[in-house]
Amino acid sequence: MSDLFKGYKGEALAALKKFNVRVWSEAQIKTTRGNFEGIILPRSENDDERHIVLKLITGYNIGITVETITGMKEEGYKEAHYKIPEKDFPYSPEKPNVKLFGTGGTIASRLDYRTGAVIPAFSPGELYGAVPELADICNLTTEKLFAVFSENMGPQQYTTLAKAIGKEIENGIDGVVIGHGTDTMHHTAAALSYMIQNPPVPIVVVGSQRSSDRPSSDAALNLMHACKTAAESDIAEVLVCMFGPTSDKYGLLHRGTRVRKMHSSYRSTFRTIGDIPLATVDRQEIKLIKQDYNLRRKDKKAKITPVFEERVALVYYYPNMQPDIIDSLVANGYKGIVIAGTGLGHVNKPVYPAIERATKAGVAIYMTVQTLWGYVHMFVYDTGRDLMAKGIIPSENLLPEVAYVKLGWALGQTADLEKVKELMLTPVNGDITEREPYDGYLIFQGGTPEIKEFLKSNLR
Repeated sequence: MSDLFKGYKGEALAALKKFNVRVWSEAQIKTTRGNFEGIILPRSENDDERHIVLKLITGYNIGITVETITGMKEEGYKEAHYKIPEKDFPYSPEKPNVKLFGTGGTIASRLDYRTGAVIPAFSPGELYGAVPELADICNLTTEKLFAVFSENMGPQQYTTLAKAIGKEIENGIDGVVIGHGTDTMHHTAAALSYMIQNPPVPIVVVGSQRSSDRPSSDAALNLMHACKTAAESDIAEVLVCMFGPTSDKYGLLHRGTRVRKMHSSYRSTFRTIGDIPLATVDRQEIKLIKQDYNLRRKDKKAKITPVFEERVALVYYYPNMQPDIIDSLVANGYKGIVIAGTGLGHVNKPVYPAIERATKAGVAIYMTVQTLWGYVHMFVYDTGRDLMAKGIIPSENLLPEVAYVKLGWALGQTADLEKVKELMLTPVNGDITEREPYDGYLIFQGGTPEIKEFLKSNLR
């Protein structure tokens, strides 16, 4: 297919040819539902034959059904440019030095018009070309470690990243930023929290919910907030930096062991669970919310333990779960299992024998709660006590994904289950807390009188 009509076929292709309008042209389209102006975009090769895609001047894309079109006129033409030019980052001796590691994800992405999907495409150097304000914050050097969506991040990437960060710390870097896809950002943040303990500088994981070609993209602001945190904050921990409210007011700094993605598309998707965020950050300042954190230091030392046992599973319990779920994991050589149980940490009785067989075979099994907020309490009911008698170990208020990562990290160091237990139940960077603060559990229920009044008073 000619690039003049890239991706179009059938009725849509016929309409473009009829009115002599090309892909990437600036066009006016008259339809029975109104008139539209914008740029004709290529179609995904997997899409239907009945729509023409138009990028409006607002930046949003719409599909126009061919049978509604009464006329089209090409007003201009622009060649497609997929690549943002890379620029050498300007250096200022008075500014802090920050290292940006690129792993992929939406903060470093573009739209692939062949499939219609967002794909990793910007190198870290290109990010400066897109966000020149970064030069006002720090001296930024970049290194592209991976170019993967976050669902493809795993133990190999965690350990590689931890080692690379360790080298930067040894070289005296003032802060580290990791560009990362949001889907599994909390897994990577937890892994780095265990693999890099007591760092002397901030290590900030950042991404975006909306790609850089969208007018509502949070990529640039999140990146500015993350770089400011890495350059200036005295919080020397692994942090996740993402939008706070749905507006552009500020970002939140979440502890890497207590954060979770809670919405598929909101920009304010990340929440600290069972605790409160460490700080807010905007382009002017960083405001602390908590006072207990690891302080920035001038030395170049950190405890780096880049290990992970891959034969670990996270099992979400559901009613009528069958014992062969557990048996199959054991048969396939899994060394650890984290169960997200109901309530205070429960599963049904038919699974009990499989759990007992697993623990007798030397498999480490830990219980978390799928409620997310709250603690495992297995002494309250007979079911919990029975499960502990069969070898399950309660894991306090570790989040399920964090417990999974921590168990992989612990088993990567030792096969001694008592030592694994000691590692699992020793608090690291706030992953297990003595208590949850009263405002660490807040779920606003829309539609209630209280929330209606709150929104009326606080949102304009």
